[in-house]
Amino acid sequence: MAITQHLPIYKLASDLTSLAADLTKNMPRDFKRTLGEKVLIECIDMSILIFRANVAAGQERLTHIQQLLERNQVIELILRLCVDRRLISTGQYARAIELTDQLGRQATGWKKHAAAPAA
Repeated sequence: MAITQHLPIYKLASDLTSLAADLTKNMPRDFKRTLGEKVLIECIDMSILIFRANVAAGQERLTHIQQLLERNQVIELILRLCVDRRLISTGQYARAIELTDQLGRQATGWKKHAAAPAA
């Protein structure tokens, strides 16, 4: 088991959390506490799920990874709403989606590896 902070997926989640904090900081006050805070909380929760999946085994690990993938999709949905409402720029959205896409790929690979029978 690797140290969680050294995992590439954890680094991506950390970068996404940092970006979410920057995006939230520049949102209008009306949306900062709703959409902005929700994205930031989901990002923090993803980092926690990465830690939990890293220390878990078997079905418990798969459950944490599945929750991680779900939160990743929630973040993408909220970010899409933010760009549609012009709360963030398309460039900021593109950077965030790039991170969520990479994170989703790594989590899916991790899930497939965790579900494979031990040899």
